[in-house]
Amino acid sequence: MAKNILLSISYDGTDFCGWQRQESQRSVQGELETALQKLFSQKISLQGSGRTDSGVHAKEQAATFICPIDAIPDQNIPKALNNFLPRDVRVNSAAARPDDFSARFSATSRVYRYFILPEQIPAASSSRYVWPIKFRPDTDNLNAMAAALRGELDCKTFAGAGDASLSTKRYLEGARFFEQTDSLGQTLLVFEVEANAFLYRMVRSLTGTLIDLDKNKKGPEDFKKILDAKERSMAGPTAPPEGLFLWQVKFDGIRRHA
Repeated sequence: MAKNILLSISYDGTDFCGWQRQESQRSVQGELETALQKLFSQKISLQGSGRTDSGVHAKEQAATFICPIDAIPDQNIPKALNNFLPRDVRVNSAAARPDDFSARFSATSRVYRYFILPEQIPAASSSRYVWPIKFRPDTDNLNAMAAALRGELDCKTFAGAGDASLSTKRYLEGARFFEQTDSLGQTLLVFEVEANAFLYRMVRSLTGTLIDLDKNKKGPEDFKKILDAKERSMAGPTAPPEGLFLWQVKFDGIRRHA
């Protein structure tokens, strides 16, 4: 008997073209579907909660698929799949969900974190996961600017070229900056933002714009003007993909518009 399975997935996005399956390019979805086919001896489609771009990582991506048999206990699926997966993709957990549950359409919000390393040389083991910058930002100023990122907003300013969304409005639960010490003792600046969904390259555009404004001694009024302009040309530089992680996908909040 078939069942609907929700997977929690982590990956190092460095060597992928992104989440979405693409012809002749290595993708996270492609690796997972290949592993599923090997495990169940048939072609299986996987639906993710959303797409991550080339070079972007995930601590907790969510995806669903229809498992064709129920002979394998849910808790054994991660180990079985990981045997067929490369080291830069791991299935963290698996659980059966109702037939109408969807990783994409049942998700109520997505949380991203962007990791910045101010005034330090990244260690070799972390250089693929942080954005090193040459100055130390004012965290209070950054949080004062980020306070505008709450509620339903038209985020057109921060949509990357090629975004095909029917609407550029998104509902943001909030955004903040905080410091965190990593396992090597280096102090990271972390930007966390949560929304029902994101536009193409929106988080990287937000990160780059906020850091650039602080570097140039600008503040909340300047950021609000950029946000309200709804003009991509008003945004600052787009932060590189290395520091960005899809951190969590939530299913227990209020379902907003797509």
